[in-house]
Amino acid sequence: MKTTKLEIKNRKGLKLQAYLELPANQKPSFYAIFAHCFSCNSTLTAVKNISRALTNDGFGVVRFDFTGLGRSEGEFADSHFSANVEDLVDVNDFLKSNYHAPSLLVGHSLGGAAVIVAAAKLESIKAVATIGAPATVNHVTHLFSHGLDEITEKGEVEVNIGGRPFKINQEFVADFDKTDLPKITKELRKPILIMHSPLDTVVGVENAEQLYVNAYHPKSFVSLDDANHLLSKSRDSIYVGNVIGTWVKRYFDVEENTMISSNGEQLVGHLNLLEDNFTTSIQTKKHSFIADEPESIGGDDFGPSPYDYLCAGLAACTVMTLKLYAERKKWDLQEVFVYITYSKKHSDDLGFDLDKPARIDHLQKKLKLVGNLDDKQKQRLKEISSKCPVHKTLITQTIIDTELI
Repeated sequence: MKTTKLEIKNRKGLKLQAYLELPANQKPSFYAIFAHCFSCNSTLTAVKNISRALTNDGFGVVRFDFTGLGRSEGEFADSHFSANVEDLVDVNDFLKSNYHAPSLLVGHSLGGAAVIVAAAKLESIKAVATIGAPATVNHVTHLFSHGLDEITEKGEVEVNIGGRPFKINQEFVADFDKTDLPKITKELRKPILIMHSPLDTVVGVENAEQLYVNAYHPKSFVSLDDANHLLSKSRDSIYVGNVIGTWVKRYFDVEENTMISSNGEQLVGHLNLLEDNFTTSIQTKKHSFIADEPESIGGDDFGPSPYDYLCAGLAACTVMTLKLYAERKKWDLQEVFVYITYSKKHSDDLGFDLDKPARIDHLQKKLKLVGNLDDKQKQRLKEISSKCPVHKTLITQTIIDTELI
């Protein structure tokens, strides 16, 4: 997963700070926009966790700061609800022009209300997911109701919301009464997932019930059990992202995996130098995965390195061989951990007496055997671990034939 920082200009010329999260292969099947909660920003841990969980399902996700919040330009008083919806539409247009039109909107709290309204305006949006969203837009006015009388007198007042000071004016307050969210929800006619915690003390769960009743099928509700409104526990926000990613696939056309032909061979590796740095696609007959180099040597670290895969092959073969041997012997081997590190070491350090001392390839293999085993059994399993096919391949002479095709 890679994060790219973006600056998106909205219709008022203000720069919105945004981040684009991409899947490991950098080639998203779909795009989504995440709208954060009232007075929050795009760097909230829950926002990042949900966005990054969605990348595991092939989404490119943009999370951004609304006008006047986080590091976006503008004043908070300009970040009224209608402006939030406009920001969403502007971010949608930016994605459509520079990447691909998004098809999913995800909103948290008041951001959930905003994505419902924005989805009604955007033809490309195929599905909507809300988290702890209110059933009416003016639900949030209770957060600053203590300053409403003063606004009438002074025209502008500083209020404390969630422990932070914000300046609001009469236009900011009045805007919350302009949107008929129940009516828009009823007329949306797009798949909607409503997620809410029954213990939410900021936006009560009855709001989810009202949204669900107003929405038309296909509609779904998922309870977030003991989560709080801000999804402070990482496990809650990661769960939310995973559920959305699974749910929404039912409503999107499943794209066939583009298989790289292996030309009858066991495996093919492919690097497009025009599009990628070191990121390499690897394909077997049924499986695909990514290899890369670490950032320390100029790579993007989107996947394991070639030597990681070498170690992985040895580790996998070792544990599988030990499983088969222990089962044949009817030994109580329950778990196997194999820790492997590849390095270059000097022959002198390894105690090898070579005619020409040199640095040689070295694989350190450490075994952890779990089960009711005596010392003799453990020693025998250690010996067997050196007899797995990949281990034998690595320590015997191997011929590699290379040809151009």
